[in-house]
Amino acid sequence: MHATSVVPRYVGKMKRRGDRIVVIVAGAILLLVGIVFGGQGLGVIPGSFMTGDRTWFYIGLVMAFVGLVLLLIAFRRPKSGRSGE
Repeated sequence: MHATSVVPRYVGKMKRRGDRIVVIVAGAILLLVGIVFGGQGLGVIPGSFMTGDRTWFYIGLVMAFVGLVLLLIAFRRPKSGRSGE
């Protein structure tokens, strides 16, 4: 099976409840950790070696974005009127 043929089947189609829960938990954790990392990188949240280091802001930004995308995928509703997919 070609690697690119697997991706379109799963994008936006979270049918099994267990899969959806795993993606929601992973997305929420990534989003929260990304916000904390970003806050520390900007110096808003003090108290660690990451405070004031812009590298952690960018890492947190990417993590928060990935978490948000995972949450959007998990909460996306299938389009109505399309049976058999």
